[in-house]
Amino acid sequence: MNVDELVAIDVHTHAEVSSRKGTSSLSDDLHDASSAYFKVEGKRKPTLEETAAYYRERKMAAVIFTVDAESATGTEPVPNEEVAEAAAANADVLIPFASIDPFRGRAGVKQARRLVEEYGVKGFKFHPSVQGFFPNDRAVAYDLYEVIEETGTIALFHTGQTGIGAGVPGGGGIRLKYSNPLHVDDVAADFPHLKIILAHPSFPWQDEALAVATHKPGVHIDLSGWSPKYFPPQLVQYANTLLKDKVLFGSDYPVLTPDRWLADFEKLTIKDEVKPKILKENAARLLGLTTP
Repeated sequence: MNVDELVAIDVHTHAEVSSRKGTSSLSDDLHDASSAYFKVEGKRKPTLEETAAYYRERKMAAVIFTVDAESATGTEPVPNEEVAEAAAANADVLIPFASIDPFRGRAGVKQARRLVEEYGVKGFKFHPSVQGFFPNDRAVAYDLYEVIEETGTIALFHTGQTGIGAGVPGGGGIRLKYSNPLHVDDVAADFPHLKIILAHPSFPWQDEALAVATHKPGVHIDLSGWSPKYFPPQLVQYANTLLKDKVLFGSDYPVLTPDRWLADFEKLTIKDEVKPKILKENAARLLGLTTP
């Protein structure tokens, strides 16, 4: 990957369909509800190859992952191996993350290590609300975090409200309480060398996310899942100042396109010297794509 030639690095994109199995990582009702919630424009279920072509056309790189919440939802995820192999075949634009249901226990821990060592996975996505766990539950996820910290990979946590289940009766059984970023503060304290990304503006806990990111050196924030025109003012203020080296561009593609995100980002009052940090430089450093 030639970082110098990239316009931006999108640290938050989803692999929602398996070309090998012909299956989706979401049930139809959750998929349709989230599409309505995000007012999705364009194709909602691009293949991995289509995603690579999309980002290549825009001279961007993308971190891509599935979400493994099979224990809670009963839906099989897109295989991590398929995502990693597609990234290897499109290494100029795709960066592979994986996702492991924390309730897989020792088998999940073993899988995590194998994905790093054999498939070159660079990080792991957790969605506490959909997966149904508190990030600071030592009995559920801490063995996974140990492997992630040991291998120098990244733990990316969904935080705040989620569009998954929004509008479905009972929210599809998905509970928002699991995604308060203060739960991740415990993880950052217990694993001081773990690299962490808090995904999304963390409504209704934006101040908590900013507090964790300013207090814990290993914690970063990605700006995915929201059009920048809706960012809370304190998030913009911190991105411009105290967290200018720790805030990352993310879109949440395919539910929110980088085209829409970047168009709205241009209208924010972000300092000229900070924009390249958010769009590319901070992610390149965190992902180990450039020399520190």
